Amino acid sequence: MEKGSLKFAENEIPTPSFSFGLVSTSKKDNKVTRGDIDTFKAIQLLDTPWRSVNWTSESREELMEKVESYKPAFSAVSEARVLLLGPVGAGKSSFISSVQSVFSGRVLNRAMVGSSASASFTKRLQSFPIRRSGEISGSGSTSLVLCDIMGLGDGDWTGLSLYDALCVIKGHVNDGHQFSTENPVRYDSTKKLTLKDKIHCVVFVVDASKINTYTKGLSTTFHQLREKISSLGVHQVALLTHVDEVCTVTSQDTSQVYRSRQVQQLIVKAGALLGMATSYILPVRNYSSQLELNDNMDILLLNAVDHILQYTDLYFQENAMDCKASS
Repeated sequence: MEKGSLKFAENEIPTPSFSFGLVSTSKKDNKVTRGDIDTFKAIQLLDTPWRSVNWTSESREELMEKVESYKPAFSAVSEARVLLLGPVGAGKSSFISSVQSVFSGRVLNRAMVGSSASASFTKRLQSFPIRRSGEISGSGSTSLVLCDIMGLGDGDWTGLSLYDALCVIKGHVNDGHQFSTENPVRYDSTKKLTLKDKIHCVVFVVDASKINTYTKGLSTTFHQLREKISSLGVHQVALLTHVDEVCTVTSQDTSQVYRSRQVQQLIVKAGALLGMATSYILPVRNYSSQLELNDNMDILLLNAVDHILQYTDLYFQENAMDCKASS
């Protein structure tokens, strides 16, 4: 178990209840035996992981070095700009803060994170460069910029509109733009944009604990967005957040995430929601109540970042010839 997890007594654990996914059970004598724990894990966990991850501190450092040393495949662009899109409360801002925490060496909350499930806390386009603790812009920073934006709704009037999202991806929205019906994005067809102004990869973010409650309207929004974004040649991946809330074993030990039956099933549901193959979807666990970094949580986050950068680089490789021709 990870640091801070409950410690088991030799033969039994005094506890009122424990959860099998969405089903809670309890014993009349208020105690759960070692056999109960083994049965519980057998129900929630697969015999072998459905994806392979190296859960070591050495792997964590290798992933950090890989992200830090990343440079866009097209030399004229110095930073990879990645936009996070998802419904309100899915964990976009939390993911950005969590990645910043990994590179800062401590848990922090730079990207503003709200707690309301009914309204988007983020109202404007915000860009967050990822860099080591103590570094300022320039030497020492990575080439990754994560862009946060207001949450998607079931339609244009309940969240970020399809039009606004596409304007951001095309590079027509300046950092800091406040989204509102009184301040619509103005599309300037005469403005000459370069590759560095655009979004180079889109990351959809969905909440594992809400997959079964997302509406058909939201799914339609996702499918429309994906179709339009694909027509722009921008690759897309997805993150499944709050996996610790749907699997008790994963909440105690993040390294068990790829053995979790529940998480695996929800990845499939997320794929149907987004209209996306499950190979593009990664589970992540954001920092929320934790006060200290955890290697396994870091590895899961860094694996997601590495996955994102692979598709970002693919975009640069595919657009390099066009960029050279127009330069």
